[in-house]
Amino acid sequence: MLSFKNPIIIALDVDTMEQAENLVDKLSPYAGGFKVGMQLYNSVGPEAVRRLGEKHVPVFVDLKLHDIPNTVAGAARVLTRHGAAILNVHAAGGIDMMSAAADASRDEADRTGIKPPLVVAVTVLTSISQEVFNKEIGITGSIQDRVVSWALLAKDAGLDGVVASPLEITPIRKACGEDFVIITPGVRPAGAAANDQKRTMTPGEAVRLGATYLVVGRPVTAAPDPVEAIRSILDDINR
Repeated sequence: MLSFKNPIIIALDVDTMEQAENLVDKLSPYAGGFKVGMQLYNSVGPEAVRRLGEKHVPVFVDLKLHDIPNTVAGAARVLTRHGAAILNVHAAGGIDMMSAAADASRDEADRTGIKPPLVVAVTVLTSISQEVFNKEIGITGSIQDRVVSWALLAKDAGLDGVVASPLEITPIRKACGEDFVIITPGVRPAGAAANDQKRTMTPGEAVRLGATYLVVGRPVTAAPDPVEAIRSILDDINR
């Protein structure tokens, strides 16, 4: 699999391959990699991952797999064959499901002679507030405690890391070690709209605290000048 040249992963939340490729052509000199999520994948299918692979950019396939272990293992094998550099599952699926995904992905990579993708677990979505977490979802305790608990479970399952908000970077890093991958959506440059994100931080702050990768979407892709927007984020990180 291709390596990420810097921490920024641009979310390609668009409907068409033409839109996605236009963004990649503009931003690939600056971005570390790109994310194919449910919007593009459900519109274009695995062709999106293959076409981006032909442009020699690493791809995070963000489908948040969550099903019985056998089903998730099968999906992980397929996404590995398609060339995902990162794929993810839901931590709430439990240790058996997460282990099945990691084992299947590595086995498929070994069988086909390719480098295995990183397999990471989604913890608590960055759009969820503490109030929603407790009152609507019905989980007691703090988001931070649950995220750290799920991160430790993911590590025990053999996963490479987790997806979590930047507010949980420090406790995850303390609990899971320096080699554990932490991918943080919900990063917003100073002055940018939060949109539907509730637990946010600036890119520079997130990297300083120990984030491995930052997923950035609308602050770049919806900006009047996407190139200037991503260059500003790189400047913030470098500072």
